[in-house]
Amino acid sequence: MTKRTSAKYKIDRRMGENIWGRPKSPVNRREYGPGQHGQRRKGKMSDFGLQLRAKQKLKGYYGDLTEKQFRRIYAEAERVRGDTGENLIGLLERRLDSVVYRAKFVPTIFAARQFVNHGHVLVNGKRVNIPSYRVKEGDVIEVRERSRQLAVVLEAVQLPERDVPDYVDADHSKMTATFVRTPGLGDVPYAVQMEPNLVIEYYAQN
Repeated sequence: MTKRTSAKYKIDRRMGENIWGRPKSPVNRREYGPGQHGQRRKGKMSDFGLQLRAKQKLKGYYGDLTEKQFRRIYAEAERVRGDTGENLIGLLERRLDSVVYRAKFVPTIFAARQFVNHGHVLVNGKRVNIPSYRVKEGDVIEVRERSRQLAVVLEAVQLPERDVPDYVDADHSKMTATFVRTPGLGDVPYAVQMEPNLVIEYYAQN
């Protein structure tokens, strides 16, 4: 099992939730955390614990971003006018790896990061290999012609467990997707409840 695969299963079990809604998640079979203490009875979580967990869940969902990356995105969300929680979600969804994942060009967010890294993606006709690249409204993302028959791409397009959200206009016959608009929290098809408000509280106090 690759490090990436084991990482996503570990995140699910640490959170006790199937955060990507995948049918193979170990949480579907056992809801306790990993390790020898995973089955201990859960006590009531403190406010800090709830805030920390909300942050870890959101960070984990987007491919287990580093604390430095995540804090930078939070700082930017805080600077922009409007609701910081909504801004945070919008900035995370505008990452190129997120858009590639939402367009169903790959099966997981981890695969999306690797796919972009390996140069399989074009943005407005130019190759971009930076997963954190910020996509703008109206940008056209496409899978390079020679990468369209890769097994990972063909598998992802057929996945029944998730749909392409309406803020991404994907055409799987041409393997292109247009980023239509920046979504708010209510637009994003999370498999579990995300609580950016608790993430904001966490950073405000720490």
